[in-house]
Amino acid sequence: MERAQHLAPLGFGFMRLPEFEDEAGNKVIDLETVKAMTDEFMDAGFTYFDTAWTYHGGRSEVALRQALVERYPRESFQIATKMPAWAAHSTEEAHAMFDTSLERTGAGYFDYYLLHQLGGDGTVLFDDYGLWDFALAKRDAGLIKHFGFSFHGTADELADILALHAQDVEFVQLQINYTDWENEIIQSRKCYEIVRSYGLPVIVMEPVKGGSLVKLPPAAEAILKATDPDQSLASWALRFPASLEGVMVVLSGMSTPEQLHENIQIMAQGKPLDDQELAAINEVRGVLAAIDTVPCTHCGYCLKGCPQHIHIPIIMDSLDILAKFDDMYRAQENYNWNAPNEASTCIACGNCERRCPQHIDIIHQLKRAAELFE
Repeated sequence: MERAQHLAPLGFGFMRLPEFEDEAGNKVIDLETVKAMTDEFMDAGFTYFDTAWTYHGGRSEVALRQALVERYPRESFQIATKMPAWAAHSTEEAHAMFDTSLERTGAGYFDYYLLHQLGGDGTVLFDDYGLWDFALAKRDAGLIKHFGFSFHGTADELADILALHAQDVEFVQLQINYTDWENEIIQSRKCYEIVRSYGLPVIVMEPVKGGSLVKLPPAAEAILKATDPDQSLASWALRFPASLEGVMVVLSGMSTPEQLHENIQIMAQGKPLDDQELAAINEVRGVLAAIDTVPCTHCGYCLKGCPQHIHIPIIMDSLDILAKFDDMYRAQENYNWNAPNEASTCIACGNCERRCPQHIDIIHQLKRAAELFE
């Protein structure tokens, strides 16, 4: 683990903004709370804001304009947003997303612009729609200052992408937290090392794993408290990726003023993890690994025979999140984001179970996931 001398700065992710229900029962972003959180974030000297075309059904980019762009000088902050090729049905529709984001944010230009969620079957769409050349042309025109992509796939996929496009991009956004560091489905360490081998900086997402790492089992929490009783669970989670060499910013999707205030204190005053703290985190990983979960190793053999193309390892991962952290919100989010309503499409053909080296009762687990998450 390459370690930095100072913690990377905090970034404000506009993915999980505070909401309330209006009289019609519709979810509405709590703009006044978002404004107050934006003010505290800026007052603390942090200036990086991250959104995307899809967040909050497009309302996130609008909220960013109202809370930030319309209230602060443009040169005082940086905006990052993302283009999701997988949400478009044509080249023209994908290209139009850029103009829509500019209009929603009112930013004039984007400090950081990302192709959103490369990895898996959807990666080919970014090529089919010509989005690499499109984004580079926007950068040449001054509408994008820095260009990169966010990634949610395997290390091998990432290596293939960078072999073709490393000369075009200036950064990569990765999911990094201490539980996913050696996880064989997320492959955080492997992906980080590939990006750094090209000398590219990393933007970190999901450092607290959607909030799961502030809800550790008692045995795991006890290890961290014994090492340093003054550090919160959020501090351990945020400082792990922020201690890595080459990390440009650590994003946190903060939903409440209390979360934002705590994270600002951690990142403004905290120090990189030392050897003793890293050893404690490694011990926590061992405790989490010992919890009775679905014994899926994410080898992918089950996928080769599934006629329904169900993302079985991801569904098993959602079940494991619930077992390890007792965090239904994060387990549901992982399921909805990566394998929405797929478990119930299982036809119980048994191909997956016949191929599984761990002899997992996959059909039963898929039924359980459908009952829990659908």
